[in-house]
Amino acid sequence: MVLALTVCGLVVLLVVVGLFVFGLRRRLIQRSGGTFDCSLRWDVPEKTDTSGKGWSYGVARYNGDRVEWYRVFSYAPRPRRTLERASIDVAGRRLPEGEEELALLSDAVILTCLHRGTRLELAMSEDALTGFLAWLEAAPPGQRVNVA
Repeated sequence: MVLALTVCGLVVLLVVVGLFVFGLRRRLIQRSGGTFDCSLRWDVPEKTDTSGKGWSYGVARYNGDRVEWYRVFSYAPRPRRTLERASIDVAGRRLPEGEEELALLSDAVILTCLHRGTRLELAMSEDALTGFLAWLEAAPPGQRVNVA
């Protein structure tokens, strides 16, 4: 009986510590400001896929001439993907269709981009999209920026 209570107590403690670390990590990512909720789908085929597969929910953070993307459900202290402003080409935007509407946040707009030859999609709110496009266009003079 005592052993069962001890094991249950340890499990509850581990769950609480795990949730605390998730919250602390997100707080540290957002501490410097310039963050927004952003889902990412990496290495997307040319043909639009509306099945909702491949999307990962995350937080993106502006860091100079880069956007660092962190998975929400991860303990990793480093970003999962880093996108350099000079290497991002915007190919278009669209609204979620089909099962994508269930996989993404309710007000999401999908931005299709190319980054160093890799096709990717970013899903974010309309406000975050406006800020992202403004950040892309605000590149220092002499840098190539292609916003469709």
